[in-house]
Amino acid sequence: MEKVKCLIIGAGPAGYTAAIYAARAGLSPLMYTGPQPGGQLMITNDVENYPGYPDGRMGPDMMEDFKRQAERFDTVIRQESITKVDFTGPVHKAWSESGHEIHAHTVIIATGASAKWLGIPGEERLQNFGVSACAVCDGFFFRKQDVAIVGGGDTAAEESTYLAKICKTVHLLVRRDEMRASKIMQERVLQTPNIVVHWNTSPEEVLGDDGVTGVRLVNNKTGEKSVLDVTGFFVAIGHQPNTDIFADWLDRDESGYLIATPGRSFTKIPGVFVSGDAADKIYRQAVTAAGTGCMAALDAERYLVEKGI
Repeated sequence: MEKVKCLIIGAGPAGYTAAIYAARAGLSPLMYTGPQPGGQLMITNDVENYPGYPDGRMGPDMMEDFKRQAERFDTVIRQESITKVDFTGPVHKAWSESGHEIHAHTVIIATGASAKWLGIPGEERLQNFGVSACAVCDGFFFRKQDVAIVGGGDTAAEESTYLAKICKTVHLLVRRDEMRASKIMQERVLQTPNIVVHWNTSPEEVLGDDGVTGVRLVNNKTGEKSVLDVTGFFVAIGHQPNTDIFADWLDRDESGYLIATPGRSFTKIPGVFVSGDAADKIYRQAVTAAGTGCMAALDAERYLVEKGI
């Protein structure tokens, strides 16, 4: 059993930023990275919208920068998952996948969220080569090009209108004859001249060798198949927050995102704080995740000071 002042669960921009701030405050943080250290940026090639990187940066390289900065201030980083927690007492307990038990005065949750994928041929192989789950992150690379985006909810509607400002034509693939998006979002899509909505349409395969060249489609009513020539393929069917191990302890919304005090990182359990995409279903950007990681570390430090620890 190991006792620590601050346990950080997760190692994306939120977790690493929390570690930097907590370490500089003398909290000697212990970080468990989970199965994918670096979060979603580990599957992102060029990051050009993070301040301080004027020439852009590969996602994995940026996360290595974050990691080295956290280690510089003596953050202990373990590449292992936390599989169980117990938040009943004033000192919080957690167990790693190897069975190691940690007792922590504060816990910062930074487990993030994972994009949902379709699972069709070519999708995984061409990720970062024309396939993306973030229009705001990657839309710039497809300026004046034809792209496709799949989804029928608010996320797909919002991202298709965003892409329409950048791309030549945006093909929105909706599997039914109606969208699930709110009425106002649907109206925005239908009133945007360079968005072409393909109703009752599902993608079967993303085509291309070294980059996306098209998408094989099927009409869900007629069974007719066709090929759509595009250079980008965006998946906008939602994200799944990685919060299941906290379900018995913390409040979550209907999608599984952790609920924090508005404007703060507090959860309903004193000494447990949340940051990044585990609680953010709106922005989902590296820079906003890093900001909330800072907030969580500052809140954790103040909590410990108030407790006299």
